[in-house]
Amino acid sequence: MAVTYGKFEMPETIEIDDESKTEVFSKFIAEPLERGYGHTFGTAFRRIMLNSLEAPAVVSVRIEGVPHEYMAVDGVIEDMTHIVLNIKGSLFRRLSVEEGLPTHEYALVTNMLEITQDMLEQGGGQYKVTLKDIVGVTDFEIVNPDHHIMTVTKPMTKRVDLRIGVGRGYVPSERHSGFDKMVDEIVIDSIFSPVRLVNYYVEDTRVGKDTDFDKLILEVTTDGRISPQEALTFAAQICVEHMKAFDKMNIPLNFDQEEKEENKSRDDIMKKLCKRINEIELSVRSANCLTNADIDTIGELVVMPESDMLRFRNFGKKSLTEIKNKLKEMKLSLGMESELAKYGINKDNIKEVLENYQKEMRSHEA
Repeated sequence: MAVTYGKFEMPETIEIDDESKTEVFSKFIAEPLERGYGHTFGTAFRRIMLNSLEAPAVVSVRIEGVPHEYMAVDGVIEDMTHIVLNIKGSLFRRLSVEEGLPTHEYALVTNMLEITQDMLEQGGGQYKVTLKDIVGVTDFEIVNPDHHIMTVTKPMTKRVDLRIGVGRGYVPSERHSGFDKMVDEIVIDSIFSPVRLVNYYVEDTRVGKDTDFDKLILEVTTDGRISPQEALTFAAQICVEHMKAFDKMNIPLNFDQEEKEENKSRDDIMKKLCKRINEIELSVRSANCLTNADIDTIGELVVMPESDMLRFRNFGKKSLTEIKNKLKEMKLSLGMESELAKYGINKDNIKEVLENYQKEMRSHEA
């Protein structure tokens, strides 16, 4: 016999803060969540992203003529210990599996490092060897090709071998296995985790008249081997995969399905409609045309059909296109009177409805 539970409030989409977004940092916002679920998901995502995501890393290095890591290298300023530490900072990105690239097998990357006298003279007697100088043909993308490895002071030609593997978390050198070690190969500690930092915050958010729901804010910083969006997506899929094991007891549970609004909840749509025209950064020409037409809010704008807009003085197709694009970004459009009818909104009462809604919100906040 199936059991029926009441409806759970859940976010329809996850927002990304575009203002703070970079290649290695993103802020994700998920709302609304039931009370307590913000901390539940925040903790789970943080642990999975820091401990369970996979990425490539160097697991061993071999430099011709260097038998172990506790020695100086002729013609190199750094000793082998410092070179190994620098190599640990090498970052590689795994390309798509569809291209036939390796997944969890160790890949041996070999290259000849050749430093000539001309190269030394151009650098004032030194040549700074970077990661791209010691990496040959590989199925991995180099994330930090200019990463410093060592400083050479005399001409040399040496073979350099890097063994790259894919793993999770931090793996010390003694735990690496699955490959035959070469002569003079130095196995090193590997940092596979591509996520550097995960912070999360939980704030209150409103659903209708209730204000005791959770808003989850996740801040994810990676090292470039994966993007923050990939980190969150992969963590979610790992979590779902683990939950499947607990769902095999096959005790049916149903949830009440409330009829959803076609576009947004009443609060979401009303907040958009209450926005002033000057808040959407229109060009001066378009903004002046709307002001002259006595259109002050987004609500008054979206109930107008395109044909009526073109009748306004000095209002042309360029201004119309600009406004339509701005509304599209807000998931709105011109001529929405029929869609807004379910909220009791029409062209004649839009100003009154928005004023009443704003008074209602102020009374709840008081």
